[in-house]
Amino acid sequence: MKKALIVVLEANSGKEAEVENFLKSALPLVNKEPKTLYWYAIKLSANTYAIVDTFADDTGRETHLKGKVAEALKNKTSELFQKAPVIEKVDVIAFKS
Repeated sequence: MKKALIVVLEANSGKEAEVENFLKSALPLVNKEPKTLYWYAIKLSANTYAIVDTFADDTGRETHLKGKVAEALKNKTSELFQKAPVIEKVDVIAFKS
């Protein structure tokens, strides 16, 4: 595991439950992506969420960014989120398995 994404999402006021349901509904889609090694949807604060996912290489990360979860996220941005998600491509320097 060498590559990762951190995606920060700020929910529109009153849309927090819908954001959580959306994130839960993304899990079956991610489970079909063999190059996505780990995927977490987490709540950072009352209306701020994040997705953290890891990949063995850039190919896996880029494949994920072109996948169904990314497409669904784009389609729901104006409805659920205050602004477009902030997507950070990062390198994993250490991890515990």
